[in-house]
Amino acid sequence: MLKPSIAQKRADFRALHQSGCFVLPNPWDLGSASILATLGFKALATTSSGHAWSCARADGYSSREQVLEHMRQLVEASHLPINADFESGFADTPQAVAESVRLAVETGVAGLSIEDGTGDARTPIRSLPEALERIHAARESIDTCGGDTLLVARAENFFVGLPDLDDTLRRLKAYADAGADCLYAPGIRTREQIQAVVNAVAPKPVNVLIGWPSELSVQDLADIGVRRISVGGALARAAWGGFLQAARLLAEQGRFDGLTTTPSGSELNTLFGQPPEL
Repeated sequence: MLKPSIAQKRADFRALHQSGCFVLPNPWDLGSASILATLGFKALATTSSGHAWSCARADGYSSREQVLEHMRQLVEASHLPINADFESGFADTPQAVAESVRLAVETGVAGLSIEDGTGDARTPIRSLPEALERIHAARESIDTCGGDTLLVARAENFFVGLPDLDDTLRRLKAYADAGADCLYAPGIRTREQIQAVVNAVAPKPVNVLIGWPSELSVQDLADIGVRRISVGGALARAAWGGFLQAARLLAEQGRFDGLTTTPSGSELNTLFGQPPEL
C-alpha cells in the first residue's frame, strides 16, 4: 500500500473532526505506533510523557530538538495522520512560538497542540492576554507555512490543579476566536464539565482526555458531542505498570510469576516480523 502524502494525511485528519467521534490513542515509540495501527485506529497522537519516559527522562524535560525528531520519526514511519503534543511550544515569546510551530509543521504532523501552562508551579497558567498572543502566533505561523495542519489549543487549568471551569470556558472560547481549530481542556472528568466545554466552543470540535478509569464510554462521549478522545500517557503507564510489577517481583521476592501475562516472543515476532504499514 502506498503511503499517503502529507497533504492527504492532513486532509484525512481534518475530515475526522467534521462529524462523529474518534479515538486518538497515544503511542510513545515506533513499536507502540505499529501495534496501534493494526487495531483500526484512524490517527495517532504523540504523548510528551510517554516519549520522555521511554528516553529515561521525566515529562517536561525533553528539548525541542528531541521532540521534533520524535515527531519526524513517527510521521515518516506511519501511513496514519499524527497529532503532536507540542507542549507550550518550547518558547518564551510569541515570536519564538511561531518559529517552533514552523519547525513542527515541517515534520509533517497533521495537527499540533499549544498549551497555556508555564511549567512553573508558582504561576502555572499564563495570563489570558499572553496565552492569546501565543495562539495567534501559532495560527499565523501555520497559515504562512502552508499546509492544513490542525491547531489545537489547550486550557490547562484542571491539569495543573486550578479547577476553575468558568475560566477554562473563557479561555477556550477566546482560543477558538483566535483561530484554534480544536479545543482541549485536559483534566475535566464529569459529564457536566465536558458538556459545558462542548457547548461553549460549538461548532468547533473538542478533544477529551481519558487518562484514568472512567465511567464514561466512547459512546457516552460521542453522545455529549465530543469529536475526539485521547489517552495521553495512559497506555505508556499501562506498559510500564506491567514491566514494574514483573521486575519488582523478580528483584524483591525472586519470583517469576510477573512474567506469566506477557505476550510470547513468537506473538511479538509475528506482529513485528512483517510489519504492516504503521
